Amino acid sequence: MKILVGYKRVVDYNVRIQVKPDGSGVVTEGVKLSANPFDDIALEEALRLREKGVATDVIVATIGPADCQAHLRNGLAMGANRAIHVVTTQAVQPLTAARTLLKLIEKEQPDIVILGKQAIDDDCNQTGQMLAALWNRPQATFASKVEINGSSARVTREVDAGLEVIEVDLPAVITTDLRLNEPRFIKLPDIMKAKSKPMETIALESLGVESGDHLKTTSYAAPAKRSKGIMVKDVAELVALLKTKGLV
Repeated sequence: MKILVGYKRVVDYNVRIQVKPDGSGVVTEGVKLSANPFDDIALEEALRLREKGVATDVIVATIGPADCQAHLRNGLAMGANRAIHVVTTQAVQPLTAARTLLKLIEKEQPDIVILGKQAIDDDCNQTGQMLAALWNRPQATFASKVEINGSSARVTREVDAGLEVIEVDLPAVITTDLRLNEPRFIKLPDIMKAKSKPMETIALESLGVESGDHLKTTSYAAPAKRSKGIMVKDVAELVALLKTKGLV
């Protein structure tokens, strides 16, 4: 069994995001960039399935500029067998990402595709669902538990009402939630081994992917600063203050 894992690079979750002075985007120069946390969970799950003997080949794939190779080496150090780097200098929206991953699926013929449920930069939560529709295969989103039984997967999903258990035929797309697992710590020997693991580089233009980037961001702005709090003596004063602000 072969597993393909989407492995997006984003601004590290510990970094305080700063908007550029001209409002054209967020500052990424000199900022730490890391794997999307949900994608780390997706890769960890793929590695655990391989360790259980369910899978034999785990491939990490990313879409991004040339300097994403260091990011992919991180995925290889974590334990992936090989990597695919689809090179583009443009920001990619979910539909274009899904169409690009579909081209990789046609090339690699994986039995399972595992993605993070969303990326922490655009927060779209769309790529996995779009990919399943384009591939015409089942999807199991927001997974908190994955069990593979032959040619099917039993997935526990986190939904608004609690937990939902579904069974899907393979091949299928699975997207991961936070409570699925805890990604492993990467050791120095694994980082060294990753340097010799195969990484394929493909230009996005060579795949013939039709752009699905229909949204245009006109400007970026930081959230408004919170106003200073006001101390009140009693409930009556609180209600009166809320009335003056038109809140009650």
